[in-house]
Amino acid sequence: MNLRVKHRLVAVGLALGGALLGVWSLGVATTGVSDSEAVSAAICPVVYPLDESSSERGYHYIFYGNAFFIDRDGYLVTAAHVLSDFHDGGQPHILLRRAEAPPRLLKVEVVTTDQRHDIAVLRAVPNPFEGKYQVAFLQLASIKPEPGEAVFAATLRPSRLRDPHTFDATQEERSAGEVLRYIATKLEKEQNEAELFLFSHEVRRGQSGAPVVLRDTREVVGIVEGQWLHPGPSAPVEKGAGRPLMPGAAIPIIYAIPLLEQKHIVWRTAGR
Repeated sequence: MNLRVKHRLVAVGLALGGALLGVWSLGVATTGVSDSEAVSAAICPVVYPLDESSSERGYHYIFYGNAFFIDRDGYLVTAAHVLSDFHDGGQPHILLRRAEAPPRLLKVEVVTTDQRHDIAVLRAVPNPFEGKYQVAFLQLASIKPEPGEAVFAATLRPSRLRDPHTFDATQEERSAGEVLRYIATKLEKEQNEAELFLFSHEVRRGQSGAPVVLRDTREVVGIVEGQWLHPGPSAPVEKGAGRPLMPGAAIPIIYAIPLLEQKHIVWRTAGR
């Protein structure tokens, strides 16, 4: 396989109150929340709880990657390989912030997947937009980004990677870069090729499933797939004093739209 660092860390934490970049209102990005805060509030870690009861640090869990909300009905999008360890019956959860209370684990259902493009659509149960959670959703781009466009990958990572608990603070990372080029590759053996775009950011473990967002409009244009490891004209990108930076690879978000249409899921675009 010529791609993919699968991001399976035994870690994640949770941001209490203002431990991230801001405090978010309940609801969408257009209701009293800045664009920057809305991006933060739309992202959540995908985890598996290890405890049956809470300790003084909350619930111990395993961190698998990120997902992000796309509408007020509680639907999320992520990379399908983030869920690969749940195929034997484990129940995936997401970790959500609350305004004046500790973070809480919430179950998610797998609505549908596209294995060729490595996309999964999830739904949080119950819908956090109807509860007291700090959540927002992101708009999806209706066209692919052009090479040279400025983007950033927005992710949440645990502050304690080796021993994550729900009461621990998470760290938000925004990794700026630009779209480099499009490539075709097989994400799994015996599958047809899928289109990805490379962007000038070195993907770190735990960033799978996170949104790749246009810097200017805050539209989602891609889903983080992994690090591009295949040698060729697309890599490496020079960084600093001759230090190579292997580009990241992302799934264009337009390939999620047929999945949403099949399930009659309403999402928002900015009308580009």
